[in-house]
Amino acid sequence: MFTKRIIPCLDVKEGKVVKGVNFVGLKEVGDPVALAKQYYEQGADEIVFLDISATNEGRKTMADVAQRVAKEIFIPFTIGGGIRSMEDINTLLRSGADKVSLNSAAIKNPQLIKEGAEIFGSQCIVSAIDAKKRADGSGWNVYINGGRKDTGIDLIEWVHTVTDLGAGEILLTSMDADGTRNGFDLEMLHAVNAIIDVPLIASGGCGTIEHIAQVFESDAADAALAASIFHYGDHSVKEVKDYLQQKGIPVRMEGEA
Repeated sequence: MFTKRIIPCLDVKEGKVVKGVNFVGLKEVGDPVALAKQYYEQGADEIVFLDISATNEGRKTMADVAQRVAKEIFIPFTIGGGIRSMEDINTLLRSGADKVSLNSAAIKNPQLIKEGAEIFGSQCIVSAIDAKKRADGSGWNVYINGGRKDTGIDLIEWVHTVTDLGAGEILLTSMDADGTRNGFDLEMLHAVNAIIDVPLIASGGCGTIEHIAQVFESDAADAALAASIFHYGDHSVKEVKDYLQQKGIPVRMEGEA
């Protein structure tokens, strides 16, 4: 049985970790390298860094973050946000990142996923998708530019596209749930998980340990990404894993291969 992964998420703006609600109201919560090391020592399976500055300067900042993080932690980490070219992908992977996540750029240039997967391997290419339920309740639309622009693209159609192009993993964020701490969007996760054969990372809405257990017990995702419960000290990664293990959910504990 595959173990479920716990992945702290660090949103980075101008070199600092920030957190908001529904993609707005950002507050600074710490240094990315120090937080990454803290979560690594607590037993995180992976870490995701999302550069929300998304400028050329941000690219340089994130390459520097990758180099510093790679010296401090020995688990896979992903960097995303504002990656626009094969050169950006190459720079971040060479700087120490194990994976890159592509969001807005992939919508504008889907071949970026295909080329990235062909050159670096599917395992290095994560398709990050921000989606929001349509007003008529008929499904979900994909958003880009940090959740500010509705592409009009149907979520399920886009998931089929990115997996066909070679994305090795899907990082799916519910904009409706993001930062609310009311729980993951299980309906949306189930809809996507039912049509893919690559790992799915649940993102958006985690507020309690119970929410993480719920997403795994309902078989909605392979990994749970969370920020608030870790950044604000509600729980450590170890506490989450201890709880999941008690619930009979398979997780990798410290010292296990």
